[in-house]
Amino acid sequence: MKNKKKLLWIVAIFVLIGIIALAIYLKSVEDYKRAVAEISFSPVSLSAVSDGVYTGECDVEFIYAKVSVTVENGKLTDIAILEHKNGRGAAAESVVDEMMKKQSVDVDTVSGATNSSIVLKKAVENALQEGLSH
Repeated sequence: MKNKKKLLWIVAIFVLIGIIALAIYLKSVEDYKRAVAEISFSPVSLSAVSDGVYTGECDVEFIYAKVSVTVENGKLTDIAILEHKNGRGAAAESVVDEMMKKQSVDVDTVSGATNSSIVLKKAVENALQEGLSH
């Protein structure tokens, strides 16, 4: 009887730990979703960006991007993804090719990788913003 009671306490503790862990995870997911939803973009005129290589980052916990952006004569000449923690959003990396083609951050997101696309676009915008102050 004593062993049965001890086993029930152990099971109850593990269930409680599991519930707490699940609550923490669900809160993190909500925070991540809110962070992505709150990302806003400001238009950046490439002609106003000084020539150079600029680094930009965007971090929303579950997705993180760090990029290097090269601007020459008012044109994007290179966007390199230095780091992309993306969960299942690796397909979003093609958004960089679209930005190069369109010469703008204002491109459509990649279907199925929307949040990763948004984070990559914001990282590029952040890099370009750095070039505005030079």
